[in-house]
Amino acid sequence: MRNGFLVTTARDAAHARRVLAGLDFDLIVLDVMMPGEDGITLTRSLCETHATPILLLTAKGETENRIEGFEAGADDYLAKPFEPKELLLRINAILRRMPEPTAEDTAPKILYMGQIRYDTGCREMWRGDQLIRLTETESQLMHIFSANLGEPISRARLVEDLGRDRGQFQERAIDVHITRLRRKIEINPKQPRYLQTVRGTGYMIATDWTPITTAFVMHANALRRNITKIVSLVCKKHCTLLLWVSISLELWKSVMTGM
Repeated sequence: MRNGFLVTTARDAAHARRVLAGLDFDLIVLDVMMPGEDGITLTRSLCETHATPILLLTAKGETENRIEGFEAGADDYLAKPFEPKELLLRINAILRRMPEPTAEDTAPKILYMGQIRYDTGCREMWRGDQLIRLTETESQLMHIFSANLGEPISRARLVEDLGRDRGQFQERAIDVHITRLRRKIEINPKQPRYLQTVRGTGYMIATDWTPITTAFVMHANALRRNITKIVSLVCKKHCTLLLWVSISLELWKSVMTGM
């Protein structure tokens, strides 16, 4: 990581799509000239489904080429050759223009708990390709826990957030729902790893990792051989995630060295 940027590389458009399916990025640096789907086409497609800003790199610096890039949805356009310092300044300028993310924006979209994954958007729980049926109350509980990751929540607050009348009976009912939910999440429900009891406080969800805090970096030698060898890195709290999409590994290395 250099200058606060944690960079994930993708060798072509298809690879970039696979990476974007599991990770959220602050900015995409995209080479226009790539085999197969070119950068302009990929930019136009990504802008239909992603709000991530895109900086295009290209050897084509003519006015009509820049216009084509901006019309596709790019936020900036940098012609080669360029100084690494200029690229860094342009990246920072784009990021300064972006609105501050809200708590909802930065919340993990997928929670991983062993073989279980929970999609916070559609509120679905899966074990591999098998959908796990949740009751309405279990679904509400998962929604509450996923919005407060790592934060113990008392029984009284869970009763309130579920819209139930307060009382000892309702708090005991929460325990029953938690027990049933653990049977769907935990390998050993009697020794829960993910849906934890915090003594004297309540319950909380603990996850293995989430895409918002994890990035994947391609090993340089493996990339030259077009072999996908992935190393998992846990991102620091305030780093910026960049996706670099280019067939040229040497260009990426030179820029990172220049930064």
